[in-house]
Amino acid sequence: MKLSKKAEYALRALVAMGREREGTNFSIQDLARNEGIPLKFLEQILLALKNGGLLKSKRGVGGGYQLVTRPERITLGEVVALFDGPFDPLPGAEHAALSGMFADLRDQVTRWFSEHTIAQVIEKERTRETVSFEI
Repeated sequence: MKLSKKAEYALRALVAMGREREGTNFSIQDLARNEGIPLKFLEQILLALKNGGLLKSKRGVGGGYQLVTRPERITLGEVVALFDGPFDPLPGAEHAALSGMFADLRDQVTRWFSEHTIAQVIEKERTRETVSFEI
């Protein structure tokens, strides 16, 4: 399984937004620059996240995008599914045994994605940043 660039960039944008205090507005330009995401690509991604109910937008001065859902409630699975659809490692398999085995894999991956949130990614990021080695 390989995530699409859209799904990866969407996750990165949501993590960046989730790091900041609730109610913060994010401009597309700042997010694109800070996260290294192509601007035109990010515009499409943020629009899809808005249409998916995870973001809202505000026009004009001081506008931008804002999280609607708290990072603890955004699962990696819902973001990936929004861009890549449901995980199916062997679509249309006609071999019963293979189909059954891959259905188990599909269920495990789907469960893992549904159990992990944007907030957990942010926490893991913070944990790594606080580790220091003094010499």
